[in-house]
Amino acid sequence: MYAFTADVALPMDQAIARLKELLMAEKLGVVSEVDVQAIMKAKLDHDMPAYKMLGVCGPGHAKRVLKADANLGAMLPCGCAVFDLGGGKTRIALQNPDTVAAVTDNAAVKATLAEARAALERVAQQLAG
Repeated sequence: MYAFTADVALPMDQAIARLKELLMAEKLGVVSEVDVQAIMKAKLDHDMPAYKMLGVCGPGHAKRVLKADANLGAMLPCGCAVFDLGGGKTRIALQNPDTVAAVTDNAAVKATLAEARAALERVAQQLAG
């Protein structure tokens, strides 16, 4: 499983605000936000439902991963897709850190990403209600 998903009975902006609250409680946060819908319209004149990609990071986790293997910065932060399902519902898909852990044999990295995974699973479970 490459992502933990939760369907939230909130409009997208409110779902993102709730996600940010839950991430903060886990000492995680959003470090980047890309409005895919706006980019598709501007670059390709393509209309699509609201869709955002967020970069989720825990500075403490990132510090430990980068100290153990600086090259893994190419795979950080963890990705998050947030998109409109219609009817006032939003899906949030949080990248499973196991996808990054799978590319290394570094025990320190694997341990850190296991902690991040547990935190993101808690967030997804709380979002799902």
